[in-house]
Amino acid sequence: MAESTVEADLLDRGGVGLAVQGWRATITLNRPDRLNAQTPLTWQALREIGQRLDPEVRVVVVRGAGRAFSAGLDRRLFTSAEVDGAPGLAALAERPTEQADADIAGFQQGFSWLREPERVTIAAVQGHAIGAGFQLALACDLRVVADDARFRMAETGLGLVPDLGGTLPLVKAVGYARAVEICLTGREVPAEEALRLGLANAVVPGERLDVAVDELAEAVAQPPRTAVRETLELLVQADEAVDPEQQLAEERAAQLRCIAELAERFGAP
Repeated sequence: MAESTVEADLLDRGGVGLAVQGWRATITLNRPDRLNAQTPLTWQALREIGQRLDPEVRVVVVRGAGRAFSAGLDRRLFTSAEVDGAPGLAALAERPTEQADADIAGFQQGFSWLREPERVTIAAVQGHAIGAGFQLALACDLRVVADDARFRMAETGLGLVPDLGGTLPLVKAVGYARAVEICLTGREVPAEEALRLGLANAVVPGERLDVAVDELAEAVAQPPRTAVRETLELLVQADEAVDPEQQLAEERAAQLRCIAELAERFGAP
């Protein structure tokens, strides 16, 4: 698939790069000056990539340009009615609940396709992976992290909840009690602890991150495609404790309640 099949303007406005070489696609969060902070246009671009990705692609690598994977939400979402033409949090709170729920469902789709069994997805994480950045890494099947990586779930401390699909894989990876502690304290989880907890598959020196990801991508691309897809489906079924769609709906509903409370507390900008 050529990059042109996803609108270049959308990719640019969303701060997302896409490169496809045969069986591999590389998605790059490309706003290094903002530590790859994410906006609704980022999620729209990710969703479009997932919908239009060439079926021949077997492995997707998600990475961040510069010194961070992603610092999470673009802080303009907290202070502006619109961010690059998309609604800020206060504007989202003013929409009818059904419409706002649909908006957040669209945001979630930018992440949820990364867990579809048609392909293996790998997050290459360096530096900060905060909030939405943490959730984007969690959306991938595998995570290879540099030794300077720092994960943090910051939403609860900001008066929000993780609503981009991150709660379910976090609990599955580290267990309920540890997930509670990580979310409610908002503390950083350094690379070596992430490895111990099951959040990372491997920790490597920063200068070896790309090489390690390339090696893993090559390895997971070797088995026959049908076998990979069927195995992934079986593993997902074996790991499902709750209905994922219900979990996404619960995240949206909780997020809308939090946004409404924030809007009431601080008022629309």
